Amino acid sequence: MISIYTDKDLTIRPVKEEDLHALWTLTYKEEAPEWKQWDAPYYEHRALSWEDYLQGKEDRVEQDDFWLIEVEGKIIGTVSYYWEHQPSQWLEMGIGIYDSEYWSGGYGTRALRLWIDHLFNTLPLVRVGFTTWSGNRRMMKVGEKLGMTLEARLRKCRYYNGEYYDSIRMGLLREEWRG
Repeated sequence: MISIYTDKDLTIRPVKEEDLHALWTLTYKEEAPEWKQWDAPYYEHRALSWEDYLQGKEDRVEQDDFWLIEVEGKIIGTVSYYWEHQPSQWLEMGIGIYDSEYWSGGYGTRALRLWIDHLFNTLPLVRVGFTTWSGNRRMMKVGEKLGMTLEARLRKCRYYNGEYYDSIRMGLLREEWRG
């Protein structure tokens, strides 16, 4: 099984133990990291000490459902998936670009393209999808660029900073994927 996918200077791959400190610094070292404003900010984020973060390392290292995104060897984010309903092979995926220097540069689209290839190549899926919110226009644009279909818009069900936003579900069928 292939455990690394690349697109020029961008790579997605499983997390190694030596990656954990860089990943912790990007995701849980700060109480209010900038990336959290876009990634489901209506859910609480808590900083974790390095020691507390290490207690969950078995959920991160060498997992099939949680990989790193690197650009020229620098960790900038993660791709992941979870089972909405495994018996029917209903899988949802996610992405986080934590380093703001890499926002709006096409890195998320490229990483998700590789991740979708990996998921369709290694799992018996007929569909992949993700859920975001109407406040994250960049994520909705990524879905459009990848040929995904807007499958659901749950109106005004996400409340953030005194304003209601829609929950957005996008999906892609195997036969629609051109990789």
